Amino acid sequence: MVEFVMLILGVALFLYAVLGGADFGAGIIEIFTGNKGINTISRAIAPVWEANHVWLILVIVVVFNGFPKVFSTLSIALHIPLFIVLIGMVLRGTAFTFRHYDVVEDSTHKYYHFFFRLSSLITPFFLGVTLGAMILGRITLDYEQGFYAVFIAPWLNSFTFALGAFSTVLFSYISAMFLVAEVETETGKNIVLKYARISLLVLVFLGGLVMLTAHWNGLALFHQFISNPISLIASLLATLMIPYLFFTIKKRQINAMRIGVGAQVGLIMIGWAAVQFPDFIIFADGATLNMYNAAAPTATFRQLTIALVIGVIIIIPAFLYLFKIFKLK
Repeated sequence: MVEFVMLILGVALFLYAVLGGADFGAGIIEIFTGNKGINTISRAIAPVWEANHVWLILVIVVVFNGFPKVFSTLSIALHIPLFIVLIGMVLRGTAFTFRHYDVVEDSTHKYYHFFFRLSSLITPFFLGVTLGAMILGRITLDYEQGFYAVFIAPWLNSFTFALGAFSTVLFSYISAMFLVAEVETETGKNIVLKYARISLLVLVFLGGLVMLTAHWNGLALFHQFISNPISLIASLLATLMIPYLFFTIKKRQINAMRIGVGAQVGLIMIGWAAVQFPDFIIFADGATLNMYNAAAPTATFRQLTIALVIGVIIIIPAFLYLFKIFKLK
């Protein structure tokens, strides 16, 4: 049952990274395109933007019920970056709602635009920071070490910030690859395609920076990737897809771009999961919380499994129907 729950957790994380990431990335792209792209981005996001958070909610519910020690540790040790993520989501949602559904466009809209763009930037950044802190090995709940050691040091470092930057650019890259089909003008398509090419190049650079900063902070991440067969193969395949994706961008093969970026993100996540398996959190003293020692009692997992099966049966068809109505031409 633990393995099944972890499978659902992994799928939910992947769907949130691709679909939710595309939504966040649209706000980041808007920072560079300005007000010219507002109508296109709002039209692309509006039908499905809130539905994408279903996958994040599913992740939170699964961790809270299935791995309560992990949930409590994250909520305590990393409450500052997680609080920023929460604030960013709230600001982004409210700003988007007010600017998109307000019947009267007046001077207040400039504030809606500002907070929508800002929150689209900081939220994925601190999601990446949180993920980095989980594996860096600086988390401690020894309160005698002081406030900084417990609540600041685990996430305030070059590695977590490099991973935050990687996550931010990754989301904007995903969004650009999906957004091309939504743009109606030739000029707009050229802008988004150029952004997709540039963001892919920046992403490669940031991937190297993540490995380098991991080494600086005492985490042998590169060695872990090349020593694990699954992560090595996944990384090589994700890298080999780069020239193919450049080709699809050049030829404007919309469906191939979307499928390709989804596959590339999936390979990155598989490589990461293979390195981290089975750990959720690595502590400063070398101890870990993993899918086995942090699991809830068997009775809880039994009920959680039943709920997930029922939920998948309901959510997946509903989600496909939503996309059929609003996205499939």
